[in-house]
Amino acid sequence: MTDTSQTTFKRVLLKISGEALMGDQGYGLHPPTVERIAREVKSVHDMGVEICMVIGGGNVFRGLAGSAQGMERTTADYMGMLATVMNALAMQSALEEQGVFTRVISAIRMDEVAEPYIRRRAVRHLEKKRVCIFAAGTGNPYFTTDTAATLRANEMACEAIFKGTKVDGVYDKDPMKHADAVRFDKISYDDVLTKHLKVMDASAIALARDNHLPIIVFSLDEPGGFRGILAGEGTYTTVHG
Repeated sequence: MTDTSQTTFKRVLLKISGEALMGDQGYGLHPPTVERIAREVKSVHDMGVEICMVIGGGNVFRGLAGSAQGMERTTADYMGMLATVMNALAMQSALEEQGVFTRVISAIRMDEVAEPYIRRRAVRHLEKKRVCIFAAGTGNPYFTTDTAATLRANEMACEAIFKGTKVDGVYDKDPMKHADAVRFDKISYDDVLTKHLKVMDASAIALARDNHLPIIVFSLDEPGGFRGILAGEGTYTTVHG
């Protein structure tokens, strides 16, 4: 029996990078890491929260990197979108192993492996407590999965984006390199943009700002972190107006 009284959020979008699925490897998928993240998602799902997910593709192929090496940008970006579909299918498999009904919904049609993106159908899946993993970005080159996450969160009427990273919030500089880095509890969209803080890319931040969609940045490496924040605990940064 689920109990949404445990949390202030009823519907959220979880955005994670493709690199989060690599574990300690330098490339590809690390099944135990995928399974661990799936358990985190299940623990929040068990609270009665409706969950969407967007997963990057950088562990398989990053469009910008391909473009930087001389590949035509549009082609490179489409290859990156296909990488996100592979990650989405891996996460779907891990979630269904945990007993969580899941749908992969792709912005590029590939009917044999994923549903096409139809907004009303996706909303219905959420209402039926299925986890929706949105794959293939926005379906357009030149847009990142950060922008796709913000777009889908708005379309699905999510109450917040949860951005899972390797650190427990937004810092004024890279805490991995600077011991004196200061973490913000709260920060405005405009400050993130003007200070060039690497939370999400600028178009994603601007889209969230224009639609008053808060972004909660937390550590995905902290066991129970996702569930803890939804229960009102833990360390994180809120990006808001």
